[in-house]
Amino acid sequence: MTGPDAVRTLGLTKRFGSHAAVDGIDLVVPAGAVYGFLGPNGSGKTTTIRMLLGLVVPTHGRIELLGLPVPARVVDALPRVGALVEGPAFHPYLSGIDNLRRLDAADRTSDPATSRRRLGEALDRVGLGAAASKRYRAYSLGMRQRLAIAAALLTPKDLMVLDEPTNGLDPQGTREVRSLIASLADDGTTVLVSSHLLSEVEQVCTHIGVMHAGHLVAQGPAAEIRRQQEAEARVDTDQPEQAAEVMRELGLRDVRVTPHGALGRLGDVAPEKVVTACVHAGLSVTRFVVDAPTLEDIFVGLTGEGFDVSG
Repeated sequence: MTGPDAVRTLGLTKRFGSHAAVDGIDLVVPAGAVYGFLGPNGSGKTTTIRMLLGLVVPTHGRIELLGLPVPARVVDALPRVGALVEGPAFHPYLSGIDNLRRLDAADRTSDPATSRRRLGEALDRVGLGAAASKRYRAYSLGMRQRLAIAAALLTPKDLMVLDEPTNGLDPQGTREVRSLIASLADDGTTVLVSSHLLSEVEQVCTHIGVMHAGHLVAQGPAAEIRRQQEAEARVDTDQPEQAAEVMRELGLRDVRVTPHGALGRLGDVAPEKVVTACVHAGLSVTRFVVDAPTLEDIFVGLTGEGFDVSG
């Protein structure tokens, strides 16, 4: 999709009494991005998503979906938006394809003449073509999640909003959903995915937003967010005190001696300068490692707390 940002909010706020569940956030999801929306339990992620989809009325602020103001033009925007929020719900006694038929028949924007083709394409897209006639009650949790995504893909979508799409899945189911998100992005669909699985977000997301206590504490391209946390250089040597002194002289910060050498935060110092300086100082370097911060490191640095998997 080209054109305006897929999602843009200005001062978006939702209060429940005196409590601000979402407090003045300016969310920007660029067209074509896979945006990882992160935050611990109670941070305001799901409330934000529900406001974007018109399920909750904001207390203050503005929302644009695909360049259209919401709620003023929600009936024009939502047919172009697919969503999976708080888990799928289908009739257990119907087959996967019959569940989709019911949903498609209830959609006033869908074309009955193309229903059969679109149902087949949606099921194939999520890898359920062979299980289309199986009853929903016999589906695994991963199959149920994929059927919900298929339901959202019955008509072409410019934006997919997925709230915890891998929640409760086994590793195979998680890989399947991750692959599906990547394929949606390859086709030009913007994906906003809320997730507690940091390793999964790290593998598929181009952009990241981090919520904490109702505030959007960071957002932007994943590479830029990573650069906010400094990489750490570690030198293994039998002369740790001397290595630590060399690192301090180079300008590394928070230099510490370890049982096997020394380590410190690189900042703007090029990693290769550390090795060169140690060798020139006559140190025997047995190992040199640069540890880039993980997404979990960045999250903890931004919020001051560990990631709650229930969030």
